[in-house]
Amino acid sequence: MSAPTTDANAPTRGTWKRFRRNRLAVLALGVVLLTVFAAVFAPWIAPYDPAAQSLFDRRAAPGADYLLGADAFGRDILSRIIFGARITLLVSLTSVGIGVAVGGALGTIAGYFGGWIDTVVMRLMDVLLAFPYLLLAIIIVSALGPGLTNTIVAIGIWTVPAFARISRGSVVVLRERDFIGAARALGANDARVVGRHVVPNFVATLLVYGSLYLAYAILMESALSFLGLGVQPPTPTWAGMIAAGRDYITSAPHIALIPGIAIALVVVSFNLLGDGLRDALDVRSDG
Repeated sequence: MSAPTTDANAPTRGTWKRFRRNRLAVLALGVVLLTVFAAVFAPWIAPYDPAAQSLFDRRAAPGADYLLGADAFGRDILSRIIFGARITLLVSLTSVGIGVAVGGALGTIAGYFGGWIDTVVMRLMDVLLAFPYLLLAIIIVSALGPGLTNTIVAIGIWTVPAFARISRGSVVVLRERDFIGAARALGANDARVVGRHVVPNFVATLLVYGSLYLAYAILMESALSFLGLGVQPPTPTWAGMIAAGRDYITSAPHIALIPGIAIALVVVSFNLLGDGLRDALDVRSDG
């Protein structure tokens, strides 16, 4: 009698099946992929140079020449939205990546070894959490100076405590499981236990929270850029476009309104995507 065969792709198919049930999450995934596509191929799909000015077309309303209108300097808003997606995704993905890598490592070390290491690491995280999130970012950017790199660093530092706490909580539970004790009994050292048995069992949780924090990172970058502490002109950013258009909110509202809609749409999409991933990875949601 032949041994029963197993499908190695069954868990993946089950996750995708659960994800597809959430239509809002699927729609959000489409918006995110469209944003990524626009950012990657911006030079080829943008109708105009985002820095090109036309004094004759200042504050032009949406129409045939400028689908989304022109700003106060006659620059095409659609082109600036497309190129601005690059900055938005670069800042959010890189800063959250820093949070996942650094915070995940610190939380794993603190949760696995415990003792004074746990105390020192988590008290440091508590100090960072004691600052209001926007104030902490403003302090860091003010100390380092405005700019793309410093904005990424500031937001990355802000995300570290959250991922450290998530990782620590997961590791504290996992280190008491029987399979961890079995791995130690078989002679596995701490590095092997953590790398082969601990981290793979909570990395999915970090990915879910990472997708949710992408939305928060976009909002943080938008706030810093709006205050003039983020990415500096003439680099197109969505929040910078809002700040530049606030003086024309009554005479040409599209200048500030359209990038505001772009921010809201992408932030909501990342939130819905994170919720969808969380539900899809929860096998208890199978019915």
